Amino acid sequence: MNRSLLAALRTPAGALASAVLLLVVGLAVFGPVLAPYPPNQQDAAAILQGPSAAHWLGTDYVGRDVLSRILAGSTLSVLTAVEAVGIGLVLGVVPGITSVYFGRVYEWLTLRLMDGLLALPFMIFAIAVAALLGNGLQQAMLAVGILLAPGFYRITRSAALGFTNTQYATAAELFGSTTLRTIRVHIWGKIAPVIVVATANAIGGGLLIVASLTFLGIGVQPPEPTWGGMLASDLGYLYQRPYGPLIPSLLIMATVGALNWLADAIRDTSGDLGRARIAAAGADERFAVFRPGRGPAASDGAASPEQKEVADVPHRV
Repeated sequence: MNRSLLAALRTPAGALASAVLLLVVGLAVFGPVLAPYPPNQQDAAAILQGPSAAHWLGTDYVGRDVLSRILAGSTLSVLTAVEAVGIGLVLGVVPGITSVYFGRVYEWLTLRLMDGLLALPFMIFAIAVAALLGNGLQQAMLAVGILLAPGFYRITRSAALGFTNTQYATAAELFGSTTLRTIRVHIWGKIAPVIVVATANAIGGGLLIVASLTFLGIGVQPPEPTWGGMLASDLGYLYQRPYGPLIPSLLIMATVGALNWLADAIRDTSGDLGRARIAAAGADERFAVFRPGRGPAASDGAASPEQKEVADVPHRV
């Protein structure tokens, strides 16, 4: 898994995605410290001002510094998405992998439960949870995490089913290995790349869902700054500040796009197919010196018979 991740980061898409995500993580960690003003400080004399030396991105409808709110809101925007995906990861992966081993009754119950959750629309369920448990951040993230769980469940279960009857898993059970040990030693390492790809995609989706909920006023309550909340408030003053929603929208789009690029890079470099591609690329580099037009003997424009013979050998991975 570590080799696959390193190989993914070496690809152009993975390198670009990691650079963008490092910037976003830096904003989430150091944003509140770097903010030039308190994010909720109001200035009645500086309402809806444009960019200036005092306020680089201008001020909002109550005179708050937009740059300070973007920096301070990065932490809450990112952490809420990660929290929701973490809840969905636990509620989906654990039942998904254990449903393959814990008998027909457990399997049927978990499948029906996940099918029922899949039928629930995100927004309506989140609004219902907020109405029942209170319009708070943790309640909203719990609702989002519950609805993300079926996706993790199906992905994990599908991946685990491909390794349950393998020879090494069967041999381990014949030698007395417990079910949990078989899962931990022989199965988990095989399905981990699939779960990592699904998690990267889910964080991007979770960020969009959290931004949508805060746009509707669910979860994070004003005046706490979030990217989705700032997008919602700026839409009411497009005439005075037509560029207002631009920065929060670009941050959301860049973060989601980087997560999708990273997920694609990990997918392309993990698993049996990914390892085959990496090995093929390495083989091409190793054999390149023996091909015509390369190496010391190619300086005169001709290749020796030995080089041609080696260059014609097909590469097998």
